[in-house]
Amino acid sequence: MRFRSHATAPDRVYAVTGTNTVSFGMVASDETKDGLLGYAVRRHDLAAGVTEWMPGFKVFKSLMPAPTPDTRVSTHDQPVQSFVWDDFTCQPDSKYRYEFHPLKGTPSDLDRSTSSVTLTVRTEPLSGEWHDVYFNRGVASSQYYTDTFGDTPIDQLDPATQAAALAWLSRDLGTSLLRFIDDTQPGDRLLGCFYEFSYEPAADALKSALDRGVDVRLVIDMKQNEADGKGSPRDENQQTLTTSGFPLDHVVQREARKSAIAHNKFMVHVPAGASGPTEVWTGSTNLTRSGIAGQTNVGDWLRDPVLAASYLAYWNLLSTDPGGRTGDSSSVSSAANKAFEAAVEQLSPVPGDLRTVAAGATPIFSPRAAGTVLDSYAALLAGAEQEGCITFAFGVDEKFKDLLKTHTSQSAIVFMLLETRDEPAAKNPTAFVKLNSTNNVYEAWGSYLQNPVYQWAQETNAGLLGITTYVNYVHSKFMVVDPLGDDPIVITGSANFSNASTVTNDENMVVIRGDRRTADIYLTEFNRIWNHYYFRSVTEVTANEPEAERDASIFLAEDDGWTAKYLPGTLKSKRLALYEEMTGFTRG
Repeated sequence: MRFRSHATAPDRVYAVTGTNTVSFGMVASDETKDGLLGYAVRRHDLAAGVTEWMPGFKVFKSLMPAPTPDTRVSTHDQPVQSFVWDDFTCQPDSKYRYEFHPLKGTPSDLDRSTSSVTLTVRTEPLSGEWHDVYFNRGVASSQYYTDTFGDTPIDQLDPATQAAALAWLSRDLGTSLLRFIDDTQPGDRLLGCFYEFSYEPAADALKSALDRGVDVRLVIDMKQNEADGKGSPRDENQQTLTTSGFPLDHVVQREARKSAIAHNKFMVHVPAGASGPTEVWTGSTNLTRSGIAGQTNVGDWLRDPVLAASYLAYWNLLSTDPGGRTGDSSSVSSAANKAFEAAVEQLSPVPGDLRTVAAGATPIFSPRAAGTVLDSYAALLAGAEQEGCITFAFGVDEKFKDLLKTHTSQSAIVFMLLETRDEPAAKNPTAFVKLNSTNNVYEAWGSYLQNPVYQWAQETNAGLLGITTYVNYVHSKFMVVDPLGDDPIVITGSANFSNASTVTNDENMVVIRGDRRTADIYLTEFNRIWNHYYFRSVTEVTANEPEAERDASIFLAEDDGWTAKYLPGTLKSKRLALYEEMTGFTRG
């Protein structure tokens, strides 16, 4: 949902809400900016009747020269020095009133006489009319995790603490996935396609559904290959099936096209007596503990019979284990692969310009004969009018770079969230294209505070905790284009934005056009994750800077000099402008 404060005041506040997240933009008059030390922010939970000053993160050095990891401060006297701010601690479907109080004077003698700006917002409910979105937290590399659960490997924690840690990391993702399974009734059909299948709670839930009379059938990757760089999940998948007691005669073992991977993670629900399927679960989340609680992931529950019918047709095709097989002649294998690709493309034809897809949800399935879908993804991002946000779990594909490298600082702003820093390859460093602010592209990547910084404690991460073994930070695969405009587009699913994901692997994506609820949830969650890792990325890059320069970034400014960070052309001013230009808001 989108909100703006009343226009009668000289200052304005804009807000976009997701289910657990609110992103704000504050527009201050020149009079307010003069001498502004920042904002004290107070939140009123109108349903619970709880009022609190929001916590602060930085402090005035003159008041607190040596903060420690257990230092806790409030924006009441250690203000927010930003015109772009977020609250990631909200509850779904809840009403909050925020007061932004400008503070002036000096750190030791604050002047609170400037009028505050107030804005009332409501967060999105977890369940919408046709589309529910469930992000995990996916930030084991965080101060909260370290403060609450420590850095002990997850399997060495006592059962109660381990359960609490995993529940915090997974948020609503794991429980909602299980609810999708548990909601099925006797006589229903539940059809799933999975790459990794080692999450015992999900396997047990699927076996329980089968036992109560649901016709559960699964297509699971059982290839013996090294195509994904970390080996095949075959052994773990087989072990989980055995442990759960799930019968193999209800499993299609996906073995054709040995050099590819069956990378899907979706389920289709066909109710008993219905004329066809009614809903789909999809997204980036493998059925693993890592997928649920380790890296960043998202699950999408879509109640759309037309979309579900497309997924059912795709499942039926995959259930034949199509494509070339070991032992086939090259001509037979090639013909089988081409027939499979042609069938996939017939199920989900895709226009070259993704802005021309119909409003609502449009599926894109893989594999396909050529990389034109990846061209379309890159063109959509590069053609954003105001803003583009994208996640890259395995590097930035050259097709994106080729289009974005010609952008200038006047182009639409693009935010990229990567698993690791984008750096030259050791074997071919001269071919590297670096995107940066001159292209209006800003990157953040997976990182954690390896050493104590300022008052922040040394952190851990999902790999060190033993939750993940391959991707420690960013596993989601989604793109959001012009989310705050009239016609936002969200693309989400199982496919990394790479050639392999569109041409080689079994994959599924959904293009969701024109749905503000979806766009608002995805944008605010992207902001949460990007902000989380941008701070850590900058800390990583500036670790060797002189102490005086680091002080300027980790302590609050003691005058209004911080507002210069919002001069035209700066990243901060560009982010603020996105809120000023947004459409479809309610006055709060």
